[in-house]
Amino acid sequence: MTAAIDLDSALDEQHAAVLSMLPPDLMDLSDIPAARARLGGLLAMMPAPELPADVTITEVMAPSVDGAPDVRLKVYTPSGLESDAGALLWIHGGGMVLLDADGDDFQSATRAVEHSCVVVSVDYRLAPETAAPGLVDDCFAALAWLAGHVDDLGVSADRIMIGGASAGAGLAAGTALRSRDTNGPALAGQLLVYPMLDHRNGSPSSHAIEDQRVWNRSANIAAWAAYLGGAEPTTYSSPALAKDLADLPPAYISVGTFDMFHDEDVAYATALNRAGVSCELHVYPGAFHASNGFLPDHPTSLRWKRDEDDFVSRCLAGQL
Repeated sequence: MTAAIDLDSALDEQHAAVLSMLPPDLMDLSDIPAARARLGGLLAMMPAPELPADVTITEVMAPSVDGAPDVRLKVYTPSGLESDAGALLWIHGGGMVLLDADGDDFQSATRAVEHSCVVVSVDYRLAPETAAPGLVDDCFAALAWLAGHVDDLGVSADRIMIGGASAGAGLAAGTALRSRDTNGPALAGQLLVYPMLDHRNGSPSSHAIEDQRVWNRSANIAAWAAYLGGAEPTTYSSPALAKDLADLPPAYISVGTFDMFHDEDVAYATALNRAGVSCELHVYPGAFHASNGFLPDHPTSLRWKRDEDDFVSRCLAGQL
């Protein structure tokens, strides 16, 4: 079995300093409501960044799948949007049990402005209150709404991409699989930022991170148990199970070397490429899970953002 990594000694000075300021039990998911309260309290103490002035944020409710509650969406539209613009369906992270779309306001608004595109952010239901397949149902309903409103939004139907971070990236991958299998809306690309893809927790890197200040093995096991609710996983809920990856949209996968998702992300990127799907894999030395968010001005994080922006730009321009 892989030995756990001591992040305090493994990280560079800047990453270690950020880690030292985080509560020691921040990502202890033994009590999910308590974890939500801890994380919410930490985020409330952080200054909220000022949103770009040249973007309009509206909220809509997308019709649900199979009689579930309608899905709250946040739509970010930059000023002066050109006709037939691109669109990004964005799915927030949080291990499928934490956070909401509001927490990604700055990122979504900034992306809309920087890429002159419409961003639609999905406020999907969380586990354990909603188990699989409810979360992917919500994301697929959001995709169907976006594809059905391209004229109203001023976007092109062939320039819609999907993306997410962490659990959101895993849900994005599952939604892309479902859309392919059901002849749903076509996707121009998948932006998968350190995706949560495999419920089995069997890779060496999934054993390597036990530090509860960051996303860790125990938290991952608890989150998957909450999401699956005792049901057998499907390829939509746990995309690493998919045997057939052909005909999926081009993908971008990024992950740090000190992220417990490292191995499953590298494996999924390899499987996509073997299936004939173009997939860019970016591995960032010395980065832990979501460290690009904690340290946005670190050289590694800046390179990470440039790489993401380059993929998004090429995807929305139809250059993949």
